[in-house]
Amino acid sequence: MVEFAGWEMPVEFSGIIKEHLAVRERVGIFDVSHMGEIKITGSQALEFIQCITSNDASKLSIGKVQYSSLTLPNGCPVDDLLVYKIDDKEFMLVVNAANTDKDSNWIMKNKGKFDVEVRNESDSWNQLAIQGPKSEEILQKIVETDLSKIKYYWFEKTKIFEKDCIISRTGYTGEDGFEVYFKEDVEYAEKIWSLILQNGKEHDIQPCGLGARDTLRLEARMCLYGNDIDETTTLLEADLEWIIKFEKGYFIGKDALLKQKEEGIKRKLVGFEVMDKMIARPHHPVYVDNTQISQVNSGSYAPYLKKNIGLLYLPVKFTQVGTEFEILIRDRKVKAIVVQTPFYKRKK
Repeated sequence: MVEFAGWEMPVEFSGIIKEHLAVRERVGIFDVSHMGEIKITGSQALEFIQCITSNDASKLSIGKVQYSSLTLPNGCPVDDLLVYKIDDKEFMLVVNAANTDKDSNWIMKNKGKFDVEVRNESDSWNQLAIQGPKSEEILQKIVETDLSKIKYYWFEKTKIFEKDCIISRTGYTGEDGFEVYFKEDVEYAEKIWSLILQNGKEHDIQPCGLGARDTLRLEARMCLYGNDIDETTTLLEADLEWIIKFEKGYFIGKDALLKQKEEGIKRKLVGFEVMDKMIARPHHPVYVDNTQISQVNSGSYAPYLKKNIGLLYLPVKFTQVGTEFEILIRDRKVKAIVVQTPFYKRKK
């Protein structure tokens, strides 16, 4: 157990590799109640979300989820987040635990004259993530709704034991799976957790901690705020242009991002593979021709791929797939190569 954003969190239960492989091959369960939930309600809820986020929330239907970013005027993310459209006047933003208060304060700061109410409901919500190829089969045993009808990045309001919950086909692992949100007490959350574990025994379900959560998201090339993106990295540099919708109209950071797009970025987040048995970790220095040009942002052994991989920012001229460079690991420079991402992509 470790302290994480004010929470006591498990790093591992049975071992990071065992948990990682369980999610890739069968199923794993995560307690992610540390995530933040911020509700935006009111007649101008959509207009407000359009102003503070980079993606186009007007494309959302009721029951749809969208990956997006809260942006600063300089085009850098305050946080990356999920936007849930509950109805035309109600949205739920799911944000990173370490940023919940910062995000809530930023949203309130920019509320202005918008006819909306902002509520940080994070302390009221529990959240469990059931991830892996067998997740639907296991979760279906306790859910009234037909889970097979929930498409990727969609959600439904349903019931578990006659109590209201939200189930979305989303996750942070690169696998098929679900995230379950409910507002009941801790005893109810424990009951759901235990029942899912019981129902998943035949598939050797594994409870998973922060360690496997990190290695799974890295294989799938999902950014981690604080490592791969922060308030010094623009969305364009982070290769997240696909969540920027310039055509939707004004949003905070649009002008800076447009200017950077026109001028061209100087650096870009890319994936790499270490051509050695050494594992690159965050902050390890990166060299080309004995000159340090960067440092590792995320790096780990990839249990499913059986490779040492990572993410880092490189000057644009070094970002072509196949470009070689060196990483200083334990006083030894080892070769690495820029590779295509995501490193892992599940079969549909």
